[in-house]
Amino acid sequence: MLAGVVLVCAAPAQLPHIGDIDFYGLRKIPAEQILAAAHLASGDSVPASRGDLEGQIASIPGVDAAHVQTVCCEGNRVALFIGIEESGAPAATFHEPPSGKSTLPPDLMTQYREYEGALLRAELNGAASQSASAIPAPAADPTVHGDEIRFRAFAARHTLLLRAELRTGADAEERAAAATVIGYATDKRAVVDDLLFALQDPDEGVRTNAARSLAAIAAVGRRTPALGIHVSSARFVELLDSVVLSDRVESTKALLVLTAGKSAPVLDLIRQRALPSLAEMARWKTLRYAQPPFVLLGRVAGLTDAQVQQSWDKGDREPVIQQALASAANKPRE
Repeated sequence: MLAGVVLVCAAPAQLPHIGDIDFYGLRKIPAEQILAAAHLASGDSVPASRGDLEGQIASIPGVDAAHVQTVCCEGNRVALFIGIEESGAPAATFHEPPSGKSTLPPDLMTQYREYEGALLRAELNGAASQSASAIPAPAADPTVHGDEIRFRAFAARHTLLLRAELRTGADAEERAAAATVIGYATDKRAVVDDLLFALQDPDEGVRTNAARSLAAIAAVGRRTPALGIHVSSARFVELLDSVVLSDRVESTKALLVLTAGKSAPVLDLIRQRALPSLAEMARWKTLRYAQPPFVLLGRVAGLTDAQVQQSWDKGDREPVIQQALASAANKPRE
């Protein structure tokens, strides 16, 4: 866990410290019990071993799984996210790891690694290109833009190979690459089912890339209804109960795309299945992570995005959260 933040936080001689601590998955177990078991407090140094920390938290009675993630950075402080899966609580499910022999060309993997590195640099610089959230939007970074052109050409010729890799490839990084590249396929409607399958991949990197590709494809479908693109929201809603932070973050972004037109069926599904998860996310202290679920909750509550933004700017989150939670009780049963 430490290696990912030392490279980008503060001076090389300093180790990062914990700033805000945010939680998710808590229904019965109090945050104080988790902090006590993990021997953690704001201001502490970031623990060197993520696995050890997750093991300490998972040893709490009633906790089936734990996930810890650091998010960089404010000076020498990182935000720490602690997620748990409580016994008997709703949880996301995933496929077994595939063990097929499908593989991608080495030059494509080189391009994919360059692409991922360029996106990471852009995000760390606070200027992530549009490509991180939309395909095929033009990229500001020339490295990303060049890779996108090559991805588009590869996907046009090798959609079947990418599809096979997603479903049977044994290497998680290659499946993650396929989840990105297949999003550039000419016939986007034809690859939606493959990407929905990838949302159940056992590897979180594959799921992240699949979610981003699907969000982008859904955005294309909204702009051009004649294409007949339909992206189901059900899997994204299920991932809002995942113990993995990236599942929740990327699913929220995708659901914002799918509810941009205030789609009643999608909002109803969220209302029925995911309000507790969204509410705890909307209360996070780390604001850039709390805002997307807060906006989504505002839509569930029946508010306009302008109204939600106004509440956000005032720092008045709780009334919107409570209005969204109340909407579940007020919604007539069909």
